[in-house]
Amino acid sequence: MADPLYVDAVFVEDGIISAMGERDEILTHVRPDTEIVNLNGAVLLPGFIDSHSHIAAFAQTLGVAQLSSCRDFAGIQEKLREFAANRKIGSQDWIVGIGYDEQHLEEGRHPDRGVLDAALPGVRVLITHASGEAGVISSLGLSAAGITADTKDPEDSIIGRMAGSSLPNGYLEGEIFSSVGSKIAPPDEDQLLDQLEAAQDIYARHGITTAQEGLTRDEEWAMLRAFSDSGRMSLDIICYVDPKEAKHLSQENLSRVQRYKRHLKIGGYKLFFDGDLQDQTAWMSVPYPGETDYFGEPRYSDEEAELLLFESMNDHLQVLVHCNGDAAAQQMISACRKITEDSDVGLRPVMVHAQFLRPDQLPSMANLGIIASFFPAHIYFWGDLHMRNFDPQKAAYISPAQSAKQAGVVFTFHQDTPTLLPNMLNAVWCAVNRKSRRGTVLGEEEQVSILDALKAITIHAAYQYFEEDSKGSIEVGKRADFVVLDFNPLRVRPADIKRVRVLKTIKDDRVIYERE
Repeated sequence: MADPLYVDAVFVEDGIISAMGERDEILTHVRPDTEIVNLNGAVLLPGFIDSHSHIAAFAQTLGVAQLSSCRDFAGIQEKLREFAANRKIGSQDWIVGIGYDEQHLEEGRHPDRGVLDAALPGVRVLITHASGEAGVISSLGLSAAGITADTKDPEDSIIGRMAGSSLPNGYLEGEIFSSVGSKIAPPDEDQLLDQLEAAQDIYARHGITTAQEGLTRDEEWAMLRAFSDSGRMSLDIICYVDPKEAKHLSQENLSRVQRYKRHLKIGGYKLFFDGDLQDQTAWMSVPYPGETDYFGEPRYSDEEAELLLFESMNDHLQVLVHCNGDAAAQQMISACRKITEDSDVGLRPVMVHAQFLRPDQLPSMANLGIIASFFPAHIYFWGDLHMRNFDPQKAAYISPAQSAKQAGVVFTFHQDTPTLLPNMLNAVWCAVNRKSRRGTVLGEEEQVSILDALKAITIHAAYQYFEEDSKGSIEVGKRADFVVLDFNPLRVRPADIKRVRVLKTIKDDRVIYERE
């Protein structure tokens, strides 16, 4: 008896799967101009679908050095040198790095201008802290910014000083840091489009055929539309518009609302109901440990949140809502219940991150059709931090995918790029194994099967985008969006999922990435 999960061969015509079945049967469809591709033991899966990221923002980061993986000052220096080596640096140019975090550095403190001067002597250098609100600049950078020993700390800003001296050490925080960064000339349009193409290639390298820009304003839309109109866009990219700053985009681009035009469309709106767990701005229903009356930071009152959701849904567009804490999640659930109690709007609202959901909230989400888009890599990258900052039992329940499944909640997985690279197999590994950096298993009962994890980045993600009839599985009538892997992830040990490699990515029957 044939295994319903597998098929020997597929036949594609005009970018659409027209037949599938046993090899000999499919060969009867072959014509003289048919290309026959033998996988030679590799495995073909539906193309991976990114359920939440920021591809335009990621493209912008490609013009800077990535420092988030650095674990000491020497690592920062090496990354900066590598980045600078591939660029022609003029006398007025800056080298910019982003994402360092002193909490993850062996030195346990911010670097200073001496670290940057030693890395790239004679160059203006600026590096940004992971928070985006502080950073360090080199000696030449301080000089260019006019910051000297006589410069007083502006209001709500900090200028770091060398020990026992008023000389600036390069560390800047607050408005003064932002002001320096704002004076660095941005890349021109040609460079931005080149960076967007490079970002697209990275998504394709990870098997992704459909991507997202999860917070679209005028700047992001201008980039993506220019890229699409240039004919260089090969992925399908779905934009979610900021309704507070750029609602006009959905009204001015009707030909791209909920329909692709040259691979680009507007899928709906994006709202934020709270902040993040790492900086304790996620809105919780109980105070943070060690606090008596600090619950995080809600963005809106219940009335404001309900009005924002109503106005968005009234445009008959899907809404993605950033909710990390359980109080933010409840605000979204309650607002959706009020809005939909008299009618089934069928807009599949998405709770993005949904990290600290409570068990009692899942049945309501299922009844309201709220999709949970989890960020399971939090378990690995920040799980140990959550275990320190929260009750261990509570921390073990982050991204509760197995409980969501049992409650009937549709869930998807994302990497929140540029927070992390768009490595969907990494998301699968994290959800299946639920191990932290230190090897601690957070919530073994919330581990999901490899098959369920793969569904989260294929058919469930297609459902999130209302594209389950054309994407997400290998079926007759669906688009020929595929990823070829060197090993079948369903037939490896859970710990070995991260060893599986993407060999080829195919979009609409066209190879857009092939491993050398």
